[in-house]
Amino acid sequence: MKKIFMFLAVAGIMTFSANIASAQDEQAAAPAQEQAAEEAAPASEEVVDLFAGSGEEVPLHQALKTKFIEGGAGFMSLIIICLILGLALAIERILYLSFSKTNTTKLLENVENALKEGGVEKAKEVCRNTKGPVASIFYQGLLRMDQGVDVVEKTIVSYGSVQMSLMESGLSWISLFIAIAPSLGFLGTVIGMIQAFDAIQAAGDISPNVVAGGMKVALITTVGGLIVAMILQVFYNYVLAKIDSLTIDMEDSSIRFVDTLTKYNENK
Repeated sequence: MKKIFMFLAVAGIMTFSANIASAQDEQAAAPAQEQAAEEAAPASEEVVDLFAGSGEEVPLHQALKTKFIEGGAGFMSLIIICLILGLALAIERILYLSFSKTNTTKLLENVENALKEGGVEKAKEVCRNTKGPVASIFYQGLLRMDQGVDVVEKTIVSYGSVQMSLMESGLSWISLFIAIAPSLGFLGTVIGMIQAFDAIQAAGDISPNVVAGGMKVALITTVGGLIVAMILQVFYNYVLAKIDSLTIDMEDSSIRFVDTLTKYNENK
């Protein structure tokens, strides 16, 4: 599943790169008069219509492309790559955890009935035919049933830790992208400020028109990085919530499973 989502992430990056190249061509072909009109637009209109940059209505995707280019294609591309890869990993984790969800109450009933009808081997078959980490933990415990309930309990604890690690796989990369995205935005901010001061030095003037270009780059890259970080943070917390829910379910079902095995040994 990870390979599939990595392929989709790469495809998304390639598609996005093609769109950015198209946006750069469109921007280069824009008339000089249109650019001058955008620069002369009143500040009030720019606040009302942030993405349009003028009084005319502009399609959202075209406006986003324009702002992307204005923010600097280099840093903004890296920020968007962080978003694509982070979302791919988060969606892969969400699907993995969703498929790992098991009706533990029904599984315990099936295992208990199997123990009564066919013994440990029948219970193993039930666990083999059930998907999810809980069934895998039960199966590992049943494999050591001949060594006593104490050994089974230790096995369940150890294998539960293994399943926890599998559920948390990839979270460190998502948290990395959450940290990198705003850092790239702030780096773009610093570079934009440096460009603004270079423009001031070259012009020998500190008028707003001289510093506007560098300040725009600084603000757009910062906003882009923060938006990406917030989006990924929401998905990251959602994945953590699902892991916590599954962990509680695993611990509760493991305790009831040990009780079931204890009763089975007493009734043999």
